[in-house]
Amino acid sequence: MSIKIKLYLPVTLTLIGIANCNAQQKKPISTIVLSNASDIELIDKPIIIKRNSIDKTGTAVGFPILIYKTDTIASQVNDLDGDGKWDELFVLDNFAAKEKKTVQLKWANQAPKFPIRTSVRFGKREAMDLSVQPATEESVNAHQVFKKLGFQKYQTDGPSWENDKVGFRHYLDGRNAKDVFGKKTPAITPENVGINSQGAVEDNYHVMHDWGRDVFPVGSSAGLGGYALLVDNEITRLGILGNDTLNNIEKTSFKIVAEGPVNSLLNYTYNNWKASGNNYQVNETTSIWPGMYAYKNSVKIKGITGKETLLVALSNINNQNGLKVVEVGKWICLIQHDNLTYKREWIMGTALIIPKKDYLGYIEAPKTGQLTDSYFAKMKIVENTSARYYAVAGWELSADKNFKDAAYFTDYVTKLASQLAIEISVKVL
Repeated sequence: MSIKIKLYLPVTLTLIGIANCNAQQKKPISTIVLSNASDIELIDKPIIIKRNSIDKTGTAVGFPILIYKTDTIASQVNDLDGDGKWDELFVLDNFAAKEKKTVQLKWANQAPKFPIRTSVRFGKREAMDLSVQPATEESVNAHQVFKKLGFQKYQTDGPSWENDKVGFRHYLDGRNAKDVFGKKTPAITPENVGINSQGAVEDNYHVMHDWGRDVFPVGSSAGLGGYALLVDNEITRLGILGNDTLNNIEKTSFKIVAEGPVNSLLNYTYNNWKASGNNYQVNETTSIWPGMYAYKNSVKIKGITGKETLLVALSNINNQNGLKVVEVGKWICLIQHDNLTYKREWIMGTALIIPKKDYLGYIEAPKTGQLTDSYFAKMKIVENTSARYYAVAGWELSADKNFKDAAYFTDYVTKLASQLAIEISVKVL
């Protein structure tokens, strides 16, 4: 979590203005029908509407506003390719079972201001004696890792992202593991997490605060949702351990793509990842939206020869209860529940939700080496095709205290999987 100077506009054309839906751009009002064909109630359901479906010429000026009856639906526009023009309208709404909503699309000079329910923070310093500064992107080579630099360059070891339920962080210092921040309140966490009063990097988040704390031990695992490759029975970690001085990735780049009230997006590219004698090019996108104790991850790899299997990590440090595998429609859920936190102090459940069509079973990490203390979900990986999955974390001190119960956490994960399988139909009239 960085020193927060919200850099919304350079990062994404997100919704930050004051509502003024009467300020029309002399464009006809369109009608959009949003339909939930399922028998399941959907709360905080994301809907992505591509720009070319509501602005076919790409020339519309202003912000698209969706109105249902008298209410403005929470949304934001995302510029995915960084060309200064938004590419999608990300919408968040609730639907009863079988509900169909006819909404009005209006174009306004200013966008509504919605409650901020997601956030990304990234702070860095270029030398040990310099203060951490907020940033939106980073690029480092194989030598610029923690042990070689001699100091931790990044606030919270790398970018962190959160919604109103839970937070996560990515170790950009070469380890590329993913960690969990347990949140006790729905508010966005303080901006100085990981920074002391002098502006220096400091690990001040492994103690309890009003908002919560880092609760998940990672060690030499890849954390919750990190990944590796299995090639000819050899497991290769994406990156290194903290004591290594040379990365197995030639160049790592990171960028905050979008940060807004209902969606935050992070992107990583890994150039020339050396694994089992091969070089791979990797593009990873992480997305979070409100309402779920989870994030979505998409991994695309170039250089696939057909011998590779993607391994998605589920750190099992402190797990004494084994792994439960549950099939839910189009998904496979890998679920663990125990005192998974530091020193086994609190109860926590973690899970992976994997598309059934891509699932190849699971294995356990070796006891020693570069990547340990994990279960791995095995996934098909196809050349330059995204592999998608979700990582879930439910802490007993979060807003939902029922996560203390194993059966409840399993029920939460399986219900989430059922909801994720449902797509809202979008019809532009």
